[in-house]
Amino acid sequence: MTADPTMRAAVLTAFGSPDVLKIIDLPRPTNADDEVLVRVFATTVNGGELFAREGRASLITGTKFPQRMGIDFTGVIVNVGANVDDHAVGDRVWGILADDKFGAASEYVAVSPDVISLAPESVSLTEAASVLVGGVTALLALTSKAQLKPDERLLVRGANGGVGSVAVQLGRHLGARVTGIASTRNREFVAGLGAQHVHDYARDGALPSGPFDVVVDTVGADLHRSRRLLSRSGRMIAVALDFTHLLRSIWFVALSTVHGSRRIRFFRGKPSTEVLRHLAELVDAGAITPVVDTVHSLENVAQAHRALAAGGVRGKHVIEVVAV
Repeated sequence: MTADPTMRAAVLTAFGSPDVLKIIDLPRPTNADDEVLVRVFATTVNGGELFAREGRASLITGTKFPQRMGIDFTGVIVNVGANVDDHAVGDRVWGILADDKFGAASEYVAVSPDVISLAPESVSLTEAASVLVGGVTALLALTSKAQLKPDERLLVRGANGGVGSVAVQLGRHLGARVTGIASTRNREFVAGLGAQHVHDYARDGALPSGPFDVVVDTVGADLHRSRRLLSRSGRMIAVALDFTHLLRSIWFVALSTVHGSRRIRFFRGKPSTEVLRHLAELVDAGAITPVVDTVHSLENVAQAHRALAAGGVRGKHVIEVVAV
Protein backbone atom coordinates (compact mmCIF):
# COMPACT_ATOMS: atom_id res chain seq x y z
CA MET A 1 0.00 0.00 0.00
CA THR A 2 1.36 3.42 -0.97
CA ALA A 3 1.04 6.39 1.35
CA ASP A 4 -1.31 9.21 0.43
CA PRO A 5 0.59 12.07 -1.25
CA THR A 6 1.53 15.02 0.91
CA MET A 7 2.60 18.61 0.31
CA ARG A 8 4.45 21.34 2.15
CA ALA A 9 2.34 24.17 3.55
CA ALA A 10 2.84 27.23 5.76
CA VAL A 11 0.71 27.20 8.90
CA LEU A 12 0.21 29.06 12.14
CA THR A 13 0.89 26.91 15.18
CA ALA A 14 -0.37 29.59 17.60
CA PHE A 15 -1.04 33.33 17.64
CA GLY A 16 2.01 35.51 18.07
CA SER A 17 5.22 36.64 16.42
CA PRO A 18 6.41 35.34 13.03
CA ASP A 19 8.13 32.52 14.93
CA VAL A 20 4.76 30.75 15.20
CA LEU A 21 4.83 30.16 11.43
CA LYS A 22 6.00 26.68 10.49
CA ILE A 23 6.26 24.55 7.35
CA ILE A 24 4.58 21.18 7.79
CA ASP A 25 3.45 18.29 5.62
CA LEU A 26 -0.28 18.11 4.93
CA PRO A 27 -2.33 15.77 2.74
CA ARG A 28 -2.29 16.92 -0.87
CA PRO A 29 -5.78 18.11 -1.83
CA THR A 30 -7.84 16.46 -4.54
CA ASN A 31 -10.14 18.53 -6.71
CA ALA A 32 -13.85 17.89 -6.98
CA ASP A 33 -15.60 17.50 -10.32
CA ASP A 34 -16.27 21.26 -10.43
CA GLU A 35 -12.74 22.27 -9.39
CA VAL A 36 -9.19 22.32 -10.72
CA LEU A 37 -6.00 21.37 -8.91
CA VAL A 38 -3.24 23.97 -9.18
CA ARG A 39 0.44 23.38 -8.49
CA VAL A 40 1.38 26.63 -6.77
CA PHE A 41 4.43 28.55 -7.97
CA ALA A 42 4.09 31.70 -5.87
CA THR A 43 1.97 33.48 -3.29
CA THR A 44 2.40 36.72 -1.32
CA VAL A 45 2.12 38.06 2.22
CA ASN A 46 -0.81 40.42 2.76
CA GLY A 47 -1.58 42.77 5.62
CA GLY A 48 -4.61 40.77 6.71
CA GLU A 49 -2.36 37.78 7.36
CA LEU A 50 -0.29 39.80 9.83
CA PHE A 51 -3.47 40.56 11.79
CA ALA A 52 -4.52 36.91 11.60
CA ARG A 53 -1.12 35.74 12.83
CA GLU A 54 -1.30 38.13 15.79
CA GLY A 55 -4.77 36.87 16.74
CA ARG A 56 -6.55 40.12 15.95
CA ALA A 57 -8.88 38.37 13.50
CA SER A 58 -9.64 35.36 15.71
CA LEU A 59 -13.39 35.96 15.51
CA ILE A 60 -13.05 35.15 11.81
CA THR A 61 -10.21 32.61 11.80
CA GLY A 62 -11.14 30.77 14.98
CA THR A 63 -8.67 29.53 17.57
CA LYS A 64 -7.92 25.99 16.41
CA PHE A 65 -4.44 25.21 15.13
CA PRO A 66 -2.71 24.68 12.82
CA GLN A 67 -4.20 27.41 10.63
CA ARG A 68 -3.38 27.75 6.94
CA MET A 69 -1.85 30.87 5.38
CA GLY A 70 -1.90 32.60 1.98
CA ILE A 71 -4.84 33.92 -0.07
CA ASP A 72 -3.41 34.53 -3.57
CA PHE A 73 -1.50 32.24 -5.91
CA THR A 74 -0.03 31.69 -9.33
CA GLY A 75 0.67 28.27 -10.75
CA VAL A 76 -0.09 25.58 -13.30
CA ILE A 77 -3.18 23.37 -13.49
CA VAL A 78 -2.31 19.71 -12.96
CA ASN A 79 -5.80 18.20 -12.82
CA VAL A 80 -9.21 19.25 -14.14
CA GLY A 81 -12.56 18.14 -12.75
CA ALA A 82 -15.01 16.31 -14.98
CA ASN A 83 -17.43 19.25 -14.99
CA VAL A 84 -14.85 21.92 -15.87
CA ASP A 85 -14.79 22.87 -19.55
CA ASP A 86 -12.90 26.16 -19.67
CA HIS A 87 -9.48 25.07 -18.37
CA ALA A 88 -6.95 22.39 -19.28
CA VAL A 89 -3.98 20.68 -17.69
CA GLY A 90 -0.92 22.89 -18.22
CA ASP A 91 -2.75 26.24 -18.12
CA ARG A 92 -0.78 29.00 -16.37
CA VAL A 93 -3.28 30.57 -13.99
CA TRP A 94 -3.59 33.01 -11.15
CA GLY A 95 -6.29 33.51 -8.57
CA ILE A 96 -7.45 34.52 -5.10
CA LEU A 97 -9.11 32.12 -2.70
CA ALA A 98 -12.79 32.87 -2.22
CA ASP A 99 -14.43 34.16 0.97
CA ASP A 100 -11.13 35.38 2.46
CA LYS A 101 -9.98 31.82 3.10
CA PHE A 102 -6.34 31.02 3.71
CA GLY A 103 -4.39 28.10 2.25
CA ALA A 104 -2.52 29.33 -0.82
CA ALA A 105 0.90 29.20 0.88
CA SER A 106 1.25 25.54 -0.03
CA GLU A 107 2.37 23.38 -2.91
CA TYR A 108 -1.16 22.67 -4.19
CA VAL A 109 -4.63 24.22 -4.00
CA ALA A 110 -7.96 22.89 -5.26
CA VAL A 111 -10.16 25.77 -6.39
CA SER A 112 -13.27 26.67 -8.34
CA PRO A 113 -12.67 28.05 -11.85
CA ASP A 114 -14.73 31.08 -10.73
CA VAL A 115 -11.76 32.48 -8.77
CA ILE A 116 -9.01 32.03 -11.37
CA SER A 117 -8.13 33.12 -14.88
CA LEU A 118 -5.22 32.64 -17.22
CA ALA A 119 -2.20 34.48 -15.84
CA PRO A 120 -0.50 37.31 -17.75
CA GLU A 121 1.74 35.96 -20.50
CA SER A 122 4.31 38.76 -20.45
CA VAL A 123 5.66 38.22 -16.93
CA SER A 124 6.80 35.28 -14.82
CA LEU A 125 4.47 33.60 -12.37
CA THR A 126 6.58 34.99 -9.53
CA GLU A 127 6.17 38.54 -10.85
CA ALA A 128 2.47 38.02 -11.55
CA ALA A 129 1.81 37.03 -7.94
CA SER A 130 2.82 40.52 -6.81
CA VAL A 131 -0.08 42.06 -8.75
CA LEU A 132 -2.96 39.87 -7.60
CA VAL A 133 -4.52 41.19 -4.39
CA GLY A 134 -3.34 44.77 -4.87
CA GLY A 135 -4.37 44.74 -8.50
CA VAL A 136 -7.88 43.41 -7.93
CA THR A 137 -8.40 45.89 -5.08
CA ALA A 138 -7.07 48.89 -7.01
CA LEU A 139 -8.95 48.00 -10.18
CA LEU A 140 -12.31 47.69 -8.44
CA ALA A 141 -11.66 50.72 -6.23
CA LEU A 142 -10.91 53.06 -9.11
CA THR A 143 -13.32 51.73 -11.72
CA SER A 144 -16.35 50.20 -9.98
CA LYS A 145 -16.40 52.18 -6.73
CA ALA A 146 -14.88 55.58 -7.48
CA GLN A 147 -15.58 55.59 -11.24
CA LEU A 148 -12.42 57.63 -11.76
CA LYS A 149 -12.58 59.89 -14.83
CA PRO A 150 -9.82 61.34 -17.02
CA ASP A 151 -8.22 64.50 -15.64
CA GLU A 152 -9.65 63.99 -12.15
CA ARG A 153 -7.31 64.51 -9.20
CA LEU A 154 -6.40 61.22 -7.50
CA LEU A 155 -4.62 60.90 -4.16
CA VAL A 156 -3.14 57.53 -3.20
CA ARG A 157 -2.23 57.15 0.45
CA GLY A 158 0.36 54.41 0.95
CA ALA A 159 1.47 54.71 -2.67
CA ASN A 160 4.48 52.41 -2.34
CA GLY A 161 2.60 49.37 -1.01
CA GLY A 162 0.89 46.43 -2.66
CA VAL A 163 -2.39 48.22 -3.41
CA GLY A 164 -0.98 51.72 -3.70
CA SER A 165 1.71 50.86 -6.23
CA VAL A 166 -0.95 49.45 -8.57
CA ALA A 167 -3.41 52.29 -7.89
CA VAL A 168 -0.81 54.88 -8.94
CA GLN A 169 -0.11 53.05 -12.21
CA LEU A 170 -3.77 52.42 -12.95
CA GLY A 171 -4.71 56.00 -12.13
CA ARG A 172 -2.26 57.30 -14.71
CA HIS A 173 -3.51 54.75 -17.24
CA LEU A 174 -7.05 56.03 -16.69
CA GLY A 175 -5.92 59.60 -17.32
CA ALA A 176 -6.04 60.98 -13.79
CA ARG A 177 -3.66 63.50 -12.21
CA VAL A 178 -2.03 61.36 -9.57
CA THR A 179 -0.53 62.38 -6.24
CA GLY A 180 1.08 59.69 -4.11
CA ILE A 181 1.98 59.88 -0.42
CA ALA A 182 5.25 58.22 0.55
CA SER A 183 8.32 58.51 2.75
CA THR A 184 11.48 60.31 1.68
CA ARG A 185 13.07 56.95 0.84
CA ASN A 186 10.23 56.06 -1.52
CA ARG A 187 9.69 59.41 -3.26
CA GLU A 188 11.58 58.55 -6.43
CA PHE A 189 10.10 55.05 -6.46
CA VAL A 190 6.52 56.36 -6.41
CA ALA A 191 7.34 58.99 -9.03
CA GLY A 192 8.68 56.19 -11.20
CA LEU A 193 5.32 54.43 -10.96
CA GLY A 194 3.71 57.43 -12.65
CA ALA A 195 2.72 59.84 -9.88
CA GLN A 196 2.97 63.41 -11.13
CA HIS A 197 3.42 64.63 -7.57
CA VAL A 198 4.77 62.78 -4.53
CA HIS A 199 3.99 64.14 -1.07
CA ASP A 200 6.80 63.37 1.38
CA TYR A 201 4.99 62.93 4.70
CA ALA A 202 8.24 63.03 6.68
CA ARG A 203 9.26 66.36 5.20
CA ASP A 204 5.95 68.03 4.36
CA GLY A 205 3.51 66.69 6.95
CA ALA A 206 1.11 63.76 7.00
CA LEU A 207 -1.18 64.91 4.19
CA PRO A 208 -0.99 67.29 1.20
CA SER A 209 -3.36 70.14 0.46
CA GLY A 210 -6.55 69.29 -1.40
CA PRO A 211 -8.91 69.15 -2.93
CA PHE A 212 -8.93 65.73 -4.63
CA ASP A 213 -11.73 64.12 -6.60
CA VAL A 214 -10.79 60.62 -5.47
CA VAL A 215 -8.79 59.45 -2.45
CA VAL A 216 -7.65 55.83 -2.16
CA ASP A 217 -6.59 55.20 1.44
CA THR A 218 -4.58 52.01 1.99
CA VAL A 219 -3.44 52.98 5.50
CA GLY A 220 -6.71 53.10 7.44
CA ALA A 221 -5.69 55.48 10.23
CA ASP A 222 -7.09 59.02 10.59
CA LEU A 223 -9.73 58.59 7.91
CA HIS A 224 -11.40 61.83 8.99
CA ARG A 225 -8.30 63.79 7.96
CA SER A 226 -8.14 62.15 4.54
CA ARG A 227 -11.82 62.89 3.99
CA ARG A 228 -11.24 66.62 4.47
CA LEU A 229 -9.14 66.59 1.31
CA LEU A 230 -12.08 65.66 -0.90
CA SER A 231 -13.71 68.05 -3.32
CA ARG A 232 -17.44 68.70 -2.97
CA SER A 233 -18.24 65.71 -5.18
CA GLY A 234 -15.20 63.72 -4.10
CA ARG A 235 -15.17 60.00 -3.36
CA MET A 236 -12.94 58.26 -0.85
CA ILE A 237 -12.22 54.54 -0.99
CA ALA A 238 -10.85 52.99 2.21
CA VAL A 239 -9.27 49.62 1.50
CA ALA A 240 -7.95 49.20 5.04
CA LEU A 241 -9.13 50.00 8.54
CA ASP A 242 -7.07 50.89 11.58
CA PHE A 243 -7.30 47.74 13.71
CA THR A 244 -5.96 49.65 16.72
CA HIS A 245 -9.14 51.76 16.73
CA LEU A 246 -11.37 49.47 14.69
CA LEU A 247 -14.78 50.42 16.11
CA ARG A 248 -14.04 54.13 15.75
CA SER A 249 -12.97 53.62 12.13
CA ILE A 250 -16.10 51.62 11.28
CA TRP A 251 -18.30 54.22 12.97
CA PHE A 252 -16.70 57.05 11.00
CA VAL A 253 -17.12 55.23 7.66
CA ALA A 254 -20.79 54.53 8.46
CA LEU A 255 -21.40 58.13 9.54
CA SER A 256 -19.94 59.49 6.31
CA THR A 257 -22.53 57.59 4.27
CA VAL A 258 -25.41 59.48 5.83
CA HIS A 259 -23.88 62.86 6.55
CA GLY A 260 -22.58 65.17 3.85
CA SER A 261 -21.68 64.66 0.22
CA ARG A 262 -18.10 63.44 0.70
CA ARG A 263 -18.67 59.80 1.44
CA ILE A 264 -16.21 57.09 2.38
CA ARG A 265 -16.71 53.72 0.77
CA PHE A 266 -15.02 50.77 2.43
CA PHE A 267 -14.64 47.55 0.52
CA ARG A 268 -12.39 44.61 -0.21
CA GLY A 269 -11.78 43.47 -3.75
CA LYS A 270 -13.48 40.16 -4.45
CA PRO A 271 -11.98 37.67 -6.89
CA SER A 272 -13.79 36.76 -10.08
CA THR A 273 -12.65 35.40 -13.41
CA GLU A 274 -13.78 38.55 -15.21
CA VAL A 275 -11.80 40.88 -12.95
CA LEU A 276 -8.72 38.67 -13.01
CA ARG A 277 -8.86 38.43 -16.80
CA HIS A 278 -9.11 42.22 -17.09
CA LEU A 279 -6.16 42.62 -14.73
CA ALA A 280 -4.08 40.18 -16.79
CA GLU A 281 -4.87 42.18 -19.93
CA LEU A 282 -3.67 45.38 -18.24
CA VAL A 283 -0.40 43.70 -17.26
CA ASP A 284 0.16 42.31 -20.75
CA ALA A 285 -0.62 45.74 -22.25
CA GLY A 286 2.05 47.34 -20.06
CA ALA A 287 -0.43 49.49 -18.13
CA ILE A 288 0.55 47.76 -14.88
CA THR A 289 4.07 46.59 -14.12
CA PRO A 290 4.54 44.04 -11.32
CA VAL A 291 6.47 45.43 -8.35
CA VAL A 292 8.31 42.79 -6.33
CA ASP A 293 10.03 44.01 -3.18
CA THR A 294 11.66 40.71 -2.19
CA VAL A 295 11.28 37.05 -3.16
CA HIS A 296 11.29 34.62 -0.22
CA SER A 297 11.24 30.84 -0.20
CA LEU A 298 8.34 29.01 1.43
CA GLU A 299 10.69 27.97 4.24
CA ASN A 300 11.36 31.67 4.92
CA VAL A 301 7.70 32.69 5.29
CA ALA A 302 8.42 34.01 8.80
CA GLN A 303 11.09 36.28 7.35
CA ALA A 304 8.56 37.60 4.83
CA HIS A 305 6.14 38.43 7.65
CA ARG A 306 8.87 40.29 9.54
CA ALA A 307 9.79 42.27 6.45
CA LEU A 308 6.21 43.35 5.76
CA ALA A 309 5.61 44.29 9.40
CA ALA A 310 8.76 46.43 9.37
CA GLY A 311 7.14 48.76 6.80
CA GLY A 312 8.61 50.63 3.88
CA VAL A 313 7.67 47.88 1.43
CA ARG A 314 7.86 48.57 -2.29
CA GLY A 315 5.14 46.54 -3.92
CA LYS A 316 4.88 43.03 -2.52
CA HIS A 317 6.84 40.41 -0.62
CA VAL A 318 6.48 37.29 -2.76
CA ILE A 319 6.86 33.73 -1.53
CA GLU A 320 8.15 31.35 -4.19
CA VAL A 321 6.74 27.87 -3.63
CA VAL A 322 7.40 25.88 -6.83
CA ALA A 323 6.22 22.38 -5.92
CA VAL A 324 8.36 19.47 -7.09
